[in-house]
Amino acid sequence: MATITGMTTPPCSFYAERIDPSRNMARFYAFEIMEDLFGVTRLERRWGRIGSCGKKKSEPLQDRPDILKRMDLLARQKQKRGYLPK
Repeated sequence: MATITGMTTPPCSFYAERIDPSRNMARFYAFEIMEDLFGVTRLERRWGRIGSCGKKKSEPLQDRPDILKRMDLLARQKQKRGYLPK
């Protein structure tokens, strides 16, 4: 469990795929809330072609409202671009 400014929260995650055989497109986008070795709560994002390791980016987040806003924004952006949650 990750700690966010004194609160304990269960791990949150999102996974979506965008597949279009006519364009040879098979992509995934995923993110999850994690706590690193130093106790910092981070938003870990991964994206790329399905079946590959893809790319990865991690950003620190400080408080619960910030984390929830960021997760909601990312999920909406990806769904707007045609990614379907799995």
